[in-house]
Amino acid sequence: MTELILKTSQSHSKRMLKDKLASFVVGFGGILVIFAIALIFFYFLYVVIPLFQSADQQKVAEYTLPDQGRILALSMEEQTEVGVVFSRKANVRFFRTDTGKVIKSKQLPVPQGVRVSSFNQTDFSGSSVLFGLSNGQAIVLKYKYIDTYPDDKRLITPHIELPLGEEPIVVDQQGKALVKLAYQDGEDEATLVALTADKRLLMVHFTRQTSMLDEEVTIERNYYTLPVPSHDIDYILLDNNQRYLYLISRKGDMSFYDVGDKSSSRQVQQLRLTTRAEVTAVRFLTGDISILVGDSKGTISQWSVVPDEFHQPRIKRLRQFTGDMKGRITDIAIEPARKGFLAIDDRGYMGLFHTTAHRTLLVNKISDGGLLHASMAPRANAALIVNNKGQIQFIRLHNEYPEISWQALWGKVWYESYTKPEYIWQSSSASDDFEPKFSLTPITFGTLKAAFYAMLIAIPLSIFGALYTAQFMHPGMRQLVKPTIEIMEALPTVILGFLAGLWLAPFVETHLPGIFAMLIIMPIGILLSSFAWEKLPVSVRHAIPEGWEAGLLLPVVILLVWLAIRMSPSMELWWFGGDMRSWLTNDMGIGFDQRNAVVVGLAMGFAIIPTIFSIAEDAIFGVPKHLSNGSLAMGATTWQTLIRIVLPSASPGIFSGVMIGFGRAVGETMIVLMATGNTPVMDFSPFEGLRTLSANIAVELPEAELGSSHYRVLFLAGLVLFAFTFLVNTIAELVRQHLRQKYSNL
Repeated sequence: MTELILKTSQSHSKRMLKDKLASFVVGFGGILVIFAIALIFFYFLYVVIPLFQSADQQKVAEYTLPDQGRILALSMEEQTEVGVVFSRKANVRFFRTDTGKVIKSKQLPVPQGVRVSSFNQTDFSGSSVLFGLSNGQAIVLKYKYIDTYPDDKRLITPHIELPLGEEPIVVDQQGKALVKLAYQDGEDEATLVALTADKRLLMVHFTRQTSMLDEEVTIERNYYTLPVPSHDIDYILLDNNQRYLYLISRKGDMSFYDVGDKSSSRQVQQLRLTTRAEVTAVRFLTGDISILVGDSKGTISQWSVVPDEFHQPRIKRLRQFTGDMKGRITDIAIEPARKGFLAIDDRGYMGLFHTTAHRTLLVNKISDGGLLHASMAPRANAALIVNNKGQIQFIRLHNEYPEISWQALWGKVWYESYTKPEYIWQSSSASDDFEPKFSLTPITFGTLKAAFYAMLIAIPLSIFGALYTAQFMHPGMRQLVKPTIEIMEALPTVILGFLAGLWLAPFVETHLPGIFAMLIIMPIGILLSSFAWEKLPVSVRHAIPEGWEAGLLLPVVILLVWLAIRMSPSMELWWFGGDMRSWLTNDMGIGFDQRNAVVVGLAMGFAIIPTIFSIAEDAIFGVPKHLSNGSLAMGATTWQTLIRIVLPSASPGIFSGVMIGFGRAVGETMIVLMATGNTPVMDFSPFEGLRTLSANIAVELPEAELGSSHYRVLFLAGLVLFAFTFLVNTIAELVRQHLRQKYSNL
């Protein structure tokens, strides 16, 4: 007896040890899972947080160039080691940006007794410069930097060339002073526009022709006189396509010309830029589609060429920055590779801005006196600024991700060349002056749209199937049906996406009337079949064991599907003129994409049906039998028992199945990647395509530059998906616990 008690005690101790060990392993595993999820979350944050860091600046040096004369403009090369300054004395000086040491100087060929009367940098990179002279002539120069590596050290050598000849070119044959200038140089042609001292507006068009024999280049010149607007002309801008000409006065009047056809230039529009302030600075934004206008009250506005309802170019204001700068805007410097800019004012303040994000990045006072001129480095990581004492400040800038803001990510943005503000995702383009469009709204919308149509198909089929399988189906048939449906979950989604994209999408397009006819034919056919079955003799009906009747519906369903598809061409011919797709597009105004939400709903719905079905069926089947038996014993019908007893008791499990299915639909990648056109459009129509967060990440992340705005925004999209899934699961768990407590007394 003692030995038996001892063995029992030892067995109990071993069992307790095993229980504690199992509890520890399970608990430790759960903690590891939570820790892994937390690590993923924090890594996402680590990648995303830099997007929202503010800009910063650091003054490196301040100096004055010797005998420089009045500075007209300045610029620097890509490595920010060498700068160039242009003076009123027609002198060009290259200098070290960190010390101000002059390394090269060139005096331009200005005739004796002639002075510089106007000046202009003609493109956003600043490599073309134009001097207007008091005798009606002009000097055009281009400069570049040549990198060499003697003794394995980089040496930057400035180089100047005169593309239109060594001698000044004649612009005004009457010899009047050129007071305002604009110039653009293309591969085969160049255009110069000038305002003379006697208010004439002249245009000179240069055409380069290369001899095929000796490759000698000859330049042909054509002179034109343009109509002068009714207002003064204080600023002249010509876009890089040499098509659009902008004439602006300090009072805020603008005349917009189309000079694409040089022989028949015309005024397209005249408008008012400002009414209560004086225009003090005008610059093209990168790409020459938009103009930035600074005024005497510190406001900077963006005006752009926008097509109207007749597809004619019109100037409209896209946005403005008000209240950030403290004084009169004196100059605007453009970022060559992005849609950002730097502005300075007469109170010594410098500001960094980005147009697309409509974001003020930085406003700081950098001088006690006023600021006159500014220039940004090609990589936007440095700036040169001239104050009213002629001193040059060399400033380092840290401004990695200016194009990201809450407005740019989630709000409507008025992009260049668009007729109105829109939600757009378009992360790349072949154009260097492309305006990135990082709106997460259309791809988040696409994610919810895909999940909605998938759940629209999956929920009724899976839940009603689970109800019938658990409550009415014969156990023998249930043992066949349930594992068959559950094993469908193991089917790779890439296979489903492949079939949906290559077979299902063309099939749906070809048999569109039949697909929608199934929604009517199928329920009516099943009801008629059930009614007919009930009218059969009892002996025939009893020949089929109870619970196996569903097997009889299989041939009925197959027959109805075949009938709907077979009738599709006839229905399309009778009701839609032989082409339902054209009818939808032309008559109903509904766009149609072959790979659309219908295809996604069918394919993804098929993929998540096993998940919802399995969980819901287990929940329904697991309802204690004494509850349903008691209800039946009290006189309730089978349907009353199902609705009043079984469904409430199983509702936590059913709801869990639905939410897990929804979570899978939201996170699905391969089906939506292959079965849609991946078009990020904001259209809830089932006939339009979509792009989801997960598919967008899969498509674009391999090609995104490491550490770029695009790269980090894709991680932000992943963080949004992560947070959304976490939020949905949290809400689902709260609802499930509420349902469990509510019906726990049944």
